[in-house]
This record gives sequence, C-alpha cells and structure tokens, in this order.
Amino acid sequence: MGDGTRDVDADRRPGRRALIVGGAVAAVGTAALAREELSRLWWRLPGVERPRVAGAVDFRGARWIAASPANYRRADRPDDYVIDRVVVHVTQGGYASAVKAFEDPGHQAAAHYIVREDGQVTQMIRELDVAFHAGNREYNERSVGIEHEGFVERRSSFTDAMYASSARLTAGICGRYGIPVDREHVIGHVEVPGTDHTDPGPYWDWERYMGLVRRAGQARPR
Repeated sequence: MGDGTRDVDADRRPGRRALIVGGAVAAVGTAALAREELSRLWWRLPGVERPRVAGAVDFRGARWIAASPANYRRADRPDDYVIDRVVVHVTQGGYASAVKAFEDPGHQAAAHYIVREDGQVTQMIRELDVAFHAGNREYNERSVGIEHEGFVERRSSFTDAMYASSARLTAGICGRYGIPVDREHVIGHVEVPGTDHTDPGPYWDWERYMGLVRRAGQARPR
C-alpha cells in the first residue's frame, strides 16, 4: 500500500493454471492434465472451494479482520506457489485507514498483515492465499506482505514495539516456509521489480530489523 497509492496485482485475468484447469474441464477425454498439477488445483474447478476455518490466523495472537475477496486470489500456497519472500510495506497513513482500504473491493490491493504502531498484528488474508500487495504478479505469488502503520518520511513511525512484533512475525513466516533470513529474501516494497513505491523508506532500520528477526527465529520452539 505504501505511498498511499493502490497496488494492483499485475494481472487480474485467469492465470496459466486456471486456464489449464478450464481447458481440461472443457475437453474431458480429449486432453490429459498432469497428475501433479491437477492435485494442486482441484479446488479451482467450478463449484469446488478449498475449506477455510473462519477467523483462523497464521500468527498466534493476531487479530483477524477479513480483506475484501477482490483484493486477493484464493490459492493453496505453498503447494501451488512456493513462498520464498517477505515484503515489508509502510501504509502511509493510520492503522484504521489501512484496514478500511483493504476491506474495500475497489481498492484492488491488500497485504496479509498490518502491524500497528503499538505492535498489535492484524491478519487480513491467509498466508495460503495470494495478496495483491507488491504490484508484481510473480512476487505476489511467492511472498507474504506485511504493512506497517506510519509514514516513510517519519522516523518516529517505527517504534520499538513495532520492530519487535514485526520481527517475530517475519521469523515465524521464514521458519514455516524455510525462507533464509537475509536481505535477498526479506525485502522492502521499493525492491520489487517494476514498482514505483519507495516504502519502507530511508528511516526503516534494516540492520536492526534483521537482527531482531534472527534472534526471534532462534528463540522459536523447535
């Protein structure tokens, strides 16, 4: 969401996988669909939906508020798309305005999480789903997006509580998916190819943050 602009998934048209499934259904008996591909995508067939538990969160202690379904794509990650990135964003506004934007189907963007100034974590999209947060389809499919309440031009936006809470969140994501804790895999929105966003900006302390993520990862139960 950074810089206060909408962040649209690069293409909202049916992807290659959806087209493959649609073609297979239309031509039953005349074309074969690879067993592995079909096993990933059975739930995309018309009338079939992967089961969800209402209000379930991936980060213990997170508050659940659902984003509009228009702002993400249902998926079965990491089975259909490998998750190998965390993308750090800044909302360029307050927490309430970010939640409202992600609930709005016209916004056309949302991140998986928002971390409030006081460290409270809100999850709005399940990690298994593809959030429209990076402005790049490939990066959306392979990443988890974390928004942080505040402004890129205000150092004071990034509180001790925010850093600590966000670091625990990122450490958990990296641990779940085997993501290396380094700056190649934990990146800012500004580093996504093709983006015109600048967040998290010059006042986000990457050295401090990555140190906190590493320590939080070491403290996680094995």
